[in-house]
Amino acid sequence: MTRVSERESAVKHWRRRWAIGIVAAIGVLLLLAAGLGYAYEGPGGYADRRLSKAMGLNGSVLHIPIGRTPEEAVEKFRRFDTMQVVHREAVDGGVLLFIKRNLQQNGTELQVEFVRHTWLGWKWAMGAGYGIGYGESGKAGVRSLLSYMTMPNKYPGVPGPYPLVAGELTDASVSSVIVIIGGEKPGKYASKIVEYEPGRRLWFVLLPESAELPYIVQALDQEGKIAAEKKLGDPVNDTGILKSSDRR
Repeated sequence: MTRVSERESAVKHWRRRWAIGIVAAIGVLLLLAAGLGYAYEGPGGYADRRLSKAMGLNGSVLHIPIGRTPEEAVEKFRRFDTMQVVHREAVDGGVLLFIKRNLQQNGTELQVEFVRHTWLGWKWAMGAGYGIGYGESGKAGVRSLLSYMTMPNKYPGVPGPYPLVAGELTDASVSSVIVIIGGEKPGKYASKIVEYEPGRRLWFVLLPESAELPYIVQALDQEGKIAAEKKLGDPVNDTGILKSSDRR
């Protein structure tokens, strides 16, 4: 009985040491993974260095902060004094924030920011915006129908929901917007329209990665007829206003 007890005690002791060793190894692996993850996603880490290089920031590196929410991530990075998020759109890898900063009386403005989700939290990845004054059309009866902004695939190897065409509808007669593209998957793509306040609407189209410029933007009226259309061909950025006089 004594020998059996000693043998059982030795087995229990070995099992206990084995379990402790496994737990310790898992702890070390978790700490190593956390360190590597922070080195990649932390402010000034590898992800920021890759984006900085793609943006052509030679000799300097972005230090993109981490936010608890997409909104906080943008506020920390952009340091906006005022910011009103009028729409959030979930996309692969994160969320698009549509932001108004200055509600213009004689113009339109919009900021679109892509924020991606990481294991540390939310992190700004890419964005752009515009502000346009309507001014005088110079022609009787000419109306501003919509504003637009193109956001192409700027940075090779940097993920994001691009190319994107977005803007604000500035005339109640516009019921829908169509974007026509070329490339490997040519075709017509209908926009998503969001009324974020009574009488105030934004529109956007997420295009396939293979989309090639030029794009053609069409504003359609309540009857589905083309009220105006415009060709967008700037390879970097194209921003402006589509008016009722814009026709082929």
